[in-house]
Parts: sequence; C-alpha cells; structure tokens
Amino acid sequence: MKQKINWLVDLSYLMLLFSTILSCQPKQISTQESVVRDTSWAMPAFVKADSINPVLVAGDNSFFCPIRKEQVLWEEKDVFNPAAVVREGKIFLLYRAEDRIGKYAGTSRIGLATSDDGLHFTKMKDPVFYPDNDSLKVFEWEGGVEDPRVVETEDGKYFMTYTAYDGTTARLLLATSHDLIHWQKQGTMLQGKHKNTWSKSGAVVTRKEGTRIIATKIGGKYWMYFGDTDLFIASSEDLIHWTPLEEAGKLKSVLLPRQGYFDSRLVESGPYALLTANGILLIYNGMNLDNGGDPNVASGAYCAGQALFDKNDPTRVIDRLEKYFLKPDKSYEISGQINQVCFVEGLVPFNGKWFLYYGTADSRIAVAVSDNTN
Repeated sequence: MKQKINWLVDLSYLMLLFSTILSCQPKQISTQESVVRDTSWAMPAFVKADSINPVLVAGDNSFFCPIRKEQVLWEEKDVFNPAAVVREGKIFLLYRAEDRIGKYAGTSRIGLATSDDGLHFTKMKDPVFYPDNDSLKVFEWEGGVEDPRVVETEDGKYFMTYTAYDGTTARLLLATSHDLIHWQKQGTMLQGKHKNTWSKSGAVVTRKEGTRIIATKIGGKYWMYFGDTDLFIASSEDLIHWTPLEEAGKLKSVLLPRQGYFDSRLVESGPYALLTANGILLIYNGMNLDNGGDPNVASGAYCAGQALFDKNDPTRVIDRLEKYFLKPDKSYEISGQINQVCFVEGLVPFNGKWFLYYGTADSRIAVAVSDNTN
C-alpha cells in the first residue's frame, strides 16, 4: 500500500510538472481563429449611390473629327473610366467615351462633365481631348485616348496621364492644362528603351490640401505607379520626363497579383496615390483569374483593393487589404461592353466626403461615397 501511495504521489507530481511546462509555451493560434489586423490606414467604407447610379451614360453629342473630317457621335457607344477634380466649388469629371465606327468599332476620346453635388452632371457638347492631326497621331490613332488621371501642381497647373492606343501598343502619355478644358500634349512619359513598352494607368503620388490633390515629391522626386499586369514605378524631377525603375534590366515590380485572391490575374492603378501619415495609400484595380482566384468573385471580375507603401520608400509595400472593398454586384456593373467590371479611377474630397467614380462594365460611370475625408 505504501508503494502504491508513493507511486500515485510521483504520478501526480509528474502531471503537475507537465502542466506547468505546457502553460509556459506561447499560445498557438487555431486555424479557426482570425488574426485581427490594424487596417485603419485604409480608406473608410464606400457606399454605392444606388438611388442615382449610374451617374453618367452614353449620349448623342457629336463633333467634327479633324482626322475623319466628318461629324462623329463621339460618345454614342460607351462612357467609362473617369478622372475627377474639384475646381471652383464643382466636380469636374474627365471621362473616356467611345464612338461606334472605325477599325476597332470605337475610337476613345475624353469628355468633360461638371456637377455641383457630385451626383448630377452636365456634359460639354464636344470632347476636350482627342486624337488630332498632330505629332502624336502615330500613337493615338485610331484606338484613341483613354483612362485619364489628373493631379494638380502647387501653382494650379493640371497634369493628366492618359493611355494612347494605336491598335497594337498602349503607351502612357501626358498632357497639361490650366483650366481642364484646353490641353497641351506633352508626349510619351517613358523614354529610352521603354518608350514603346506597353504601359498604362499612371497614378502619381500626391497629397491632399483641402479639396486640392497636389503632386508631391518624396526624396526630391515625383513618383508614379503604373501598369496593368504587375504594378511598376517611375520617378521624375519635373512631372514631364519619367524614368522607370529597373531590376535585372527589366521594369521593377512593386505590387504583384496574388493567387487565391480577387487580384489573382492582374493589378492596375486606380486613382492617384495619396501620401498620408501612415504611408502612401494606393487604391488599385484587381482582376480575378478564371481558375485559381477568389472563388467568391466572378471569373474575370474587376474589383477594387487598397495597398500601403512606405512613405520614405515608394517601392516598398508595407500592408495590403486582404479583401476587395468594391465589386460588381449591380446589373449595370455585371453586364455591358466588358462584363463584371468596377474600375475605380476618379477620387475627390468634396463637401466633407470622398467621392469615388468608377467605370461599370466599360459602359457607364457610377459613384460610391465615403462620409469621412480624414
């Protein structure tokens, strides 16, 4: 009996010792538990303005095309992918519009519409930017001029990045203006061996001052994210001449698609990039793979995501949202020229809110609103 008691005491001691050792080990997070991440750096929630969307649709405005030398219904087919600027207390929307004629059944031009409330717009009759019989016709005809993004400089000048498409290669080009109506073409943005490299969607790093979005230098240079496969980056001293960063002789990728996510096929710049206290905030567009992407998102769908870059090193990603914040779920986003598309491109602070304008199914323009501009 005494031996049995001693054995039980020894067993109890060993069990207590083992329990103590286990309690000192770091806790392993169960696969059923979710890790709470601080994503306060991201833009607050956007709500689609369902009662008014889409805010801009195709129309019957016509103008005299200087290349075709005839009247053209320049926005008859589609309107989409707009830039937005606040000027003189109004929102100016520079939007891509297509006609129905020509080799590609649609040449793109850029129109202008204005609004006092961000929801109801009045269009100008003629496009404000279009291919012409000038030195850039070789790049712009006859696919046209596409997908504008506009930032301002300290002295109030506007810089517009846009895509020129000749039917074979898309190239990033630049234009400048003092009033958003009259534009001066500046030519190709990427020079040297990358002049004829496929390039799109130039998002310049900026800062917010009131309702102005101003191009801002970091480390003595301006920076721009661009691309529609991976995202790449370029720098400039004057906003006119841009040098892309390279790695091993190729364009340096700074943001990549992710297997299993909504952005599994490609990533493409949204509006300008915004310098904040937490870093450089970039809203971007992501396309889902047919296989190997997010199973909860339609195959080939375009959704919107957010990424944060180091404010002292624009090439370094420091965080990225796991989930899209905008996806196609309305009839005008699901069905159109290209199905399943919410393509974000225009963002402005206006009347204490953020207004985010996006192309829907490459056919119309809609807006989502966030109530917090901080």
